[in-house]
Amino acid sequence: MKLHRAFTTLLIILVQVACTPTESPVAKLDISNEITIAEIQAAFQNGDYSIEDLTSFYLDRIDEISFNGPKLNAVITFNPDALEIARELDKELSDGNSRGPLHGIPVLLKDNVDTGDKMPCTAGARAMAESFPQQDSPLAAQLRAAGAVILGKANLSEWANFHSSFSSSGWSGLGGQTRNPYDLTRNPCGSSAGSGVAVAANLCVIAIGTETNGSIVCPATANGIVGIKPTVGLISRTGIIPISFTQDTGGPMARSVRDAVIALGTMTAADDSDEKTLEPDRVALTDYSAYLKEDGLQGKRIGVFSNPAEGNKRVAQLLDEAVEYIESQGATVVEIDKVLPSGTGGDSYQVLLYEFKDGLNKYFAGLGPDAKVKSLEDLIEQTLSDSVEMQYHDHELLVIAQKKGGLEDQEYLDALASALKKSREEGIDKVMAEFELDAIISSTGGPAWKTDWTNGDNFSISSSSPAAIAGYPNITVPMGQLDGLPVGLSIFGRAWSEGTLIEIAYAYEQGTKHRFSPSFINPEPY
Repeated sequence: MKLHRAFTTLLIILVQVACTPTESPVAKLDISNEITIAEIQAAFQNGDYSIEDLTSFYLDRIDEISFNGPKLNAVITFNPDALEIARELDKELSDGNSRGPLHGIPVLLKDNVDTGDKMPCTAGARAMAESFPQQDSPLAAQLRAAGAVILGKANLSEWANFHSSFSSSGWSGLGGQTRNPYDLTRNPCGSSAGSGVAVAANLCVIAIGTETNGSIVCPATANGIVGIKPTVGLISRTGIIPISFTQDTGGPMARSVRDAVIALGTMTAADDSDEKTLEPDRVALTDYSAYLKEDGLQGKRIGVFSNPAEGNKRVAQLLDEAVEYIESQGATVVEIDKVLPSGTGGDSYQVLLYEFKDGLNKYFAGLGPDAKVKSLEDLIEQTLSDSVEMQYHDHELLVIAQKKGGLEDQEYLDALASALKKSREEGIDKVMAEFELDAIISSTGGPAWKTDWTNGDNFSISSSSPAAIAGYPNITVPMGQLDGLPVGLSIFGRAWSEGTLIEIAYAYEQGTKHRFSPSFINPEPY
């Protein structure tokens, strides 16, 4: 923490010296909290401001809102090269060269995505504070190639929330507790907590999250934004600190479906090092904008899985209202009682334990001989002896995973086969075939709960497991609010059905316009 805060202070001084004129870009630029990629590109073309101006604006805004002011703790590390990158992109633009729709767009990466630069990749763990990857992950490299300005790394639930028997989403030993910008006493959900908060509070235009089960869609719903968890294999996972080879994926988080879709298309290149991206049935596009149809609900047949919302009548009412709107736009909606057979979650948990151990050990080995953490066993030793890491959480999942064998163990092979069969051919695929569905909708989650380090998270509602365990796509969009706290609608379906889900999500978003900016209430420290 001290290392990164000291580094932040130094960078802010450098940013202030580099800006011309010396007036803070936050004061100089009038940037809407809901600004879009299209509006930024138009401003660049009109000469309203440069990429360097915009980058400076966001660096200052992160300092004023995330590290100070409301103290959202959404960002762990600044990119010290951000302004230099922005100047290079400005020159390219002045020479008539644009890399595409993300040219000059400020982006934050969840701090489990490798960059081969001056930023460490930490997973929020204190043991990883000085862990510098040797090269960009394919995901980061594709974003750079598309012209994105990587501002820094977003805070997250430590080890993507796979570390303790109970935990507080958005907390990491290195970054502290990320706070929900709608009410700072409430939780941002996770594990892509900083990514969700940063987008909601306009600390960036796009953020990249990762999901194993709920880690994109939950912080998206809690922070009132759009999150796309694609089919596993659409985006390379090489260079992303892993939990599960079977379930992990990166994905874009944005304030609008259009912006999330623009970002999605830049990250879909196949990767020889990730066999999931080489599957023969893979359907990957570099541009999904053709699916942004305002009449995208017309003629769709959609299943509504309302069971997750039954514990909260007010969330159930929002879901009912969403169904009414969807039907009014020409879609047919049918009720679904169940998606997953019993025992699917338990099988998935065993898969995660085995794959977490295997994946982490391979990741650490790939960091080379100077790696600060050599193995999961080494990580456990360092973590359990760290008083900050152990103050609130037991990190028991690290210990349980370490006790597992290798991926040749029969327990793992049986659990993997069972989880995939139950979630796919006996789960989503079966339900969608039986009811002839284009997609399934459900409430993504409930309103954000009060952050509680003593008792941990309170997930009252969640619908992420079917798509997560199957490795299928899931999109969440704002569905409304309860007492000033946003609630989202999830739209999920078969493998590689991103296009269909985008049509539904965009048409619903455009017709309802439920997204609203946060108001940062209750900023007092706790």
